Amino acid sequence: MYRICAWISQRMAVIVLLMAGAALLWPQTVGVIKTSWISWMLGIVMFGMGLAMQWEDFRVIILRPKDIIVGFLAQITIMPLLAWLLVQLFRLPPEIAVGVVLVGCCPGGTASNVITYLAGGDLALSIGMTSVSTLFAPVLTPMLTYLFAGKYVDVDFWTMFMSIVQVIILPIALGLVIKRFVPMPEKVVKNVLPAVSSIAIALIVGAVVSANADKLLHCGLLVIAVVVLHNLLGFLFGIVVGKTLRLSNKKCTAISVEVGMQNSGLACSLAQQHFQAMALATVPGAIFSVWHNISGSIYARLLRSWNEKQP
Repeated sequence: MYRICAWISQRMAVIVLLMAGAALLWPQTVGVIKTSWISWMLGIVMFGMGLAMQWEDFRVIILRPKDIIVGFLAQITIMPLLAWLLVQLFRLPPEIAVGVVLVGCCPGGTASNVITYLAGGDLALSIGMTSVSTLFAPVLTPMLTYLFAGKYVDVDFWTMFMSIVQVIILPIALGLVIKRFVPMPEKVVKNVLPAVSSIAIALIVGAVVSANADKLLHCGLLVIAVVVLHNLLGFLFGIVVGKTLRLSNKKCTAISVEVGMQNSGLACSLAQQHFQAMALATVPGAIFSVWHNISGSIYARLLRSWNEKQP
């Protein structure tokens, strides 16, 4: 079983890509996965994150506050601003614009820690940044969404706040508490939990893509182009911030990956819950979920050689 789980987690990008393709080709079949399940599936991913985390992971916040603050500020400024600029540049319709902005305003994704590790980056900083951005997400995500997407749709701050608490904070907290009193075997943490998260993310992508297959085929290339640019520019500006501040390569790697990889599952969940009248608002998050796992894996290989050459 552990070998099967390891195989699944190692091929997450391929599985998610295949699910997206199947949802486009056979939307009615894949459509048995309901969009109403997205919040529950994301909750499972966050619960697994809580089980995988250690209380010691939060020490970096206290021991290295300057690094955390730099990375955190980069996260909450670069991706929302890039989203807004791309929306203006490509003159995206409101439905797509809201989805792009939502992706930019969400906290760092859980996959970023894996990519940072594979890239030979500063894993402690990566985990610390993910933790801080996730803890602040209930306040910052609704606020930033209102700031950058307020002209497209009414943003209910309090309702979105509660949604993020329920879908992100509570499952992580529950996972941390359970692990505190019921320690998880190492094989479960390293193999089973990532596999379950990979399957859940693939199901989220399948639900969103199958529900919007017809519309996605009509505007797919434009949305894909915007999502790819959003992700790659996030990587680039993350590196620029680190190098401008003369940080080490490993720290630059962690910041770059954390900035470029968003919790796109949360973007899908929020779009499905709060912007139901805008069906396509879930699509950018689904495409981002597919793309950033592919780009992240390639990026990790490039950065690893860079980190091995310099300190």
